[in-house]
Amino acid sequence: MKRSIVRETVFVAAGGALGTLLRYGLNVWLHHPSVPLATGVENVTGAFLLGCVTGYLATHEGAPAWLRTGVGVGFCGGFTTMSTFAADAFLVLLRQDLLVLGLYVGLSLIGGILMARWGIKLGEAVGHSKAAEEGA
Repeated sequence: MKRSIVRETVFVAAGGALGTLLRYGLNVWLHHPSVPLATGVENVTGAFLLGCVTGYLATHEGAPAWLRTGVGVGFCGGFTTMSTFAADAFLVLLRQDLLVLGLYVGLSLIGGILMARWGIKLGEAVGHSKAAEEGA
């Protein structure tokens, strides 16, 4: 039991480190002084990836534990950021740029939900396919 917790913690830490580094890289690459583009891209992309993992795990009982902890909790947790989303939205509100605020919040929320849905559907399809291969 203790060894499993240590291993899971390592997966979370490694995934979190990779997700955080990728988030930082996207922030450098997609930096825009008045539009929080990078955070929106990170959160919508992260929703898709977490949806894929969730859908796969829901349909494939033999999935490795590192997938949930390393990719789901670690990588997606480090890559996506609700706190930066909220802070960015507030900063745009302070500038009274209501068009950018509406687009940012709307696209982040609706886009995130849609991408999570599509990710879950893709993950389920891959999980069913993998389960069928292993059962054959």
